Amino acid sequence: MRNSGLYPKLAAQSIRNNRKFYFPYILALLGDVAAMYIMRALVNDPNAADIMPGRPNGYFYVKMFMGFGMVIAYLFSAIFVLYINGFLMKQRKKELGLYNILGMGKGHIAVVLVIETFIIGVLGIGGGMITGLVLHKLVSLILHKVMWMPVPFGFYICWDGMAQTAVLFAVLLAVTLLVNLNKVRVSKPIELLRGGNTGEREPKTKWLMTLLGVVTLGAGYYIAVTTKTGVEAIMMYFVAVFLVIVGTYCLFTAVSIFVLKALRRNKKFYYQTGHFIGVSGMLYRMKQNAVGLANICILCTMVMVMLSGTLSLYLGTEDMVQEQYPGDVNVWVYYVPDEEDPFNADAMLSVQVGYIESQGVAVSGVKTSRALSFGAGLLPDGSYTTNRFDDGSVGAIVDMTWITEDEYAAVTGGTLGLRPGEVAAYGVDGDTLTVHWVTPDENRELGTSTWQVAHKLKDNPHFTPDMVQLVTIVVPDEAAVHEVWRLQNRAYGQRASNMQWFAYLDLDCGEETLAALESGYTDAISDKSFYEGTGHWYSSSWDLRIDSEAEAYGLAGGFLFLGIFLGFVFLMATVLIIYYKQISEGYEDKDRFEIMQKVGLSRGEVRRSIHSQILMVFFMPIAVAAIHIVFDFNMVEKLLTMFMIHNSALTAMCTLGTVLVFFLVYGAVYLLTARMYYKIVER
Repeated sequence: MRNSGLYPKLAAQSIRNNRKFYFPYILALLGDVAAMYIMRALVNDPNAADIMPGRPNGYFYVKMFMGFGMVIAYLFSAIFVLYINGFLMKQRKKELGLYNILGMGKGHIAVVLVIETFIIGVLGIGGGMITGLVLHKLVSLILHKVMWMPVPFGFYICWDGMAQTAVLFAVLLAVTLLVNLNKVRVSKPIELLRGGNTGEREPKTKWLMTLLGVVTLGAGYYIAVTTKTGVEAIMMYFVAVFLVIVGTYCLFTAVSIFVLKALRRNKKFYYQTGHFIGVSGMLYRMKQNAVGLANICILCTMVMVMLSGTLSLYLGTEDMVQEQYPGDVNVWVYYVPDEEDPFNADAMLSVQVGYIESQGVAVSGVKTSRALSFGAGLLPDGSYTTNRFDDGSVGAIVDMTWITEDEYAAVTGGTLGLRPGEVAAYGVDGDTLTVHWVTPDENRELGTSTWQVAHKLKDNPHFTPDMVQLVTIVVPDEAAVHEVWRLQNRAYGQRASNMQWFAYLDLDCGEETLAALESGYTDAISDKSFYEGTGHWYSSSWDLRIDSEAEAYGLAGGFLFLGIFLGFVFLMATVLIIYYKQISEGYEDKDRFEIMQKVGLSRGEVRRSIHSQILMVFFMPIAVAAIHIVFDFNMVEKLLTMFMIHNSALTAMCTLGTVLVFFLVYGAVYLLTARMYYKIVER
C-alpha cells in the first residue's frame, strides 16, 4: 500500500517526459473519437429525419453515407492506433528495461502500463467526446448545405452514440494494452535496454518479390487504362486496387533495396558525404522502412483519389441534371408502335401544355423527342447481342438508344443525309454496327442485322435519364426505328422495351409554383378523361427538374462530404505516420551522427546529409502515388459516367487541383519533419 501512489506518478511522468510522442498520439485518438461520434450523431439525429419536405431520400443518404463512413473510420482507426502504438513501444523499451533493472518486476511495469493506457483513454476518448459535441452542429451545417437539405434546428446529444463510441475505442485501447503487456512479458531486461539500438542486417535483393511486384502492379495498371465503360469499372475497380496495393508493397520492399544497392555501386554518387550517410542508413533499415513507405504511398493515393473523384462528381452535378432533365417539367411516355389506336404525341403535348397554361403559368420553351432503348451485351468482335449475359460477352452491358435523323436534327441542328442501311453512331468503334437478335433464355439466335456506320458522333445527341447510356444510333426514319423495335420484341418477348416519347417544358415561374403544379397534376390525372385523344400508351411520368436536382445534390453532396471527412482522417494518419517514422529514426541516428561529428563531420554536412536522406524517404511515396493517380484517372472517369458525368476536362482539373494542394500540404509536412529530425540528431 505504501507504493500505491508511485505507479500513477510514474505513468503520468512517463507520458509527460515522452510528450513529443504521446501528444500527437492522444490528439489523433481524440480526432478519431470525435469523428466517430459526429457520424453516429448525424445518423441518429431525430431533427434531421423530420425536415425533408420534397426530399424523401435526403435523410436516407445521410444514414447511408455516415453508416458506411463509420465502418471505414473505425477499421482504419484500429489499424492506425496499433501502428502508432508500435512506434511508441519502440521508444519506451529502454525506459521499461531500466525500470526492470532497478528492481521493478514485470507485474509492476504492467501496472504502470495499465495506468498509462487509462490516462490516454481518458484524455483521448473524453477529449474526443467533448470535441465531437462542440463540432457536431458545425459539421451538420456543412453536410446539409452540400447536400442541398434544410439545416435542422436545436442541439442534439446522442447518448447512445457516445456510449457506443466510448466502448469501441476502449476495446481498441485494451487491445493495444494487451499487445504491450505481451511484449514486456516475453522480453528480457537486457533486450529492452538494447531494443532501440538493435540494428538491421543488410537486406538481400529479393528477385521473386520484385517480379511479383512488377506483375501485379502492371496488371493493375493495365486494368485501369483498358477499362472502357462504367460497368467494367465497377466490376474491376477493387481488383485493380488490390493488385496495385500488392504491387506497391512488393516494389517498396524489393525494388527499393535494388535501387539503393545500385546507388551504392555508383562510386561517384555514393562517395559523397550526404549520399553516403543517407543511402547506407536507409539500406540497413529498409525492412522497416519499406512497409512504412508503402503505407504512406497508399494513404496518399487514397486521399487524392477520394477527394478528386467526389469533387468531380459534385461539381459536375449541374451538368448531369441538365442532361437528364433538360426542362423545368419533364414528361416521359412509354408506348407500343403497332397498336390499333396508336399513341398520338401531338395530342399528348397539347394536353400537357394545356394543363400548365390553365394554371396561369406560361410555357416558354418546348422540346420533344422519341427513342427506343434496350440493353445489349458487347461481344469481343465489337458486335452486340440481345443476350446480355452471354458467356462470350466481354463484360460490358450497354444501353442502345435508337433515334431518327429528324430527332437528331431537332437536337443538334445538323444534317446527316443517311440512306437506307446507314446509321450514325455515338459510342461505336467499328465501321459497321452488327446486332445479333438472340433470345436470352434459350440463347437461340433469331437473326442478325448489320448497318454501315456513315458517321461517328463525338457527342451524345440524345438526352436520357438512364445512367448506363453508352451507345446512341441515328437511323434514317421512324420506320427504321419501328423495325428495330419489332426485332428486339421478338428476341426479348415479354421483357421487350417499349418506345419512349419525351417532352421537356420550360416554364416562367418559381419553385413554389412548380411544386403546386405537380400537386395539381396528380389530382388532374385522376380524371380518366384527362388523356382523352392521346391514343394508347402504357405508362407515363411527370418530373420536375428541381426535385431531381435536390436528389442529385443529395447524392453527390453525401459523396463529397464523406470523401472530405475520410480524406481528412487519412491525411491526419499520413502526417502522423511520417512524423513518428522520422522522429523514431532521428533518435536511432542521433548516436551515429554524434560519432561522425566527432571524427570531423561539420554541422553543415550533417544538415545536407539529413536533407538528402529525408528527401529520399519523403518523396518516394508521393512520387509513386502520383503515378498511381495518373493510371487511375481513366477508371475514375469511367466510374463517373455511371452518374452521367462526361466532362473529362472537369475531372482532369479536379484531379490536378487535388494533387497540387496535396503536394503543398505534403511539402509543409516535409519542412516540419526535416526540422524536427535535425533538432534531434544535432544535439
